[in-house]
Amino acid sequence: MVLTDPRAIRALAHPARQRIIDELYSGRVLTATECAELAGLTPSATSYHLRALSRWGIIERAEGSPDGRERPWQAPATSLVISSQSTGAGRLASQAMMRSNIDRVMEQFEELPGDDPWDGVSAMNRSRLWLTKAETEQLDKDLMEVVNRYRRGRSAASHPAGTRQVSTLIAIVPTGKPPANGDAE
Repeated sequence: MVLTDPRAIRALAHPARQRIIDELYSGRVLTATECAELAGLTPSATSYHLRALSRWGIIERAEGSPDGRERPWQAPATSLVISSQSTGAGRLASQAMMRSNIDRVMEQFEELPGDDPWDGVSAMNRSRLWLTKAETEQLDKDLMEVVNRYRRGRSAASHPAGTRQVSTLIAIVPTGKPPANGDAE
């Protein structure tokens, strides 16, 4: 799912909504009560947030539970992409969402016990590269292809034995001033 409307992107900016979206887009199907536990909110406050996300098509109702009392929620796609930085509101909403994602990954680093047998594979890599605009676009495409290769056919509900959820964060940020010759393809 690709979001371009700044108002839809703004709907993502709330930290509780980010936590819920993170779980639903991992393939889980959750009730409002389960989402409330994740977000640390009351079920009624969480229902408000779920309806707001639903209005923009960011999440949707799943098939009802067997007893019919709780109606679960799910993601309508396997990934969520923000693609609107052109307007001031879109840019601010995108930045709020990015900050929330970065904060969540940092929390996950902090929550990982030192004696966890997978601790040795946790990593963060920061690089400074000198690329043209076209090379930067290709880098983004290449990185997403790698992530999607590992994502295919795997979700919280369906994944091979011996796997564990792993969070990734890929950021590409041009810094400094643009080249004097424009885009510098």
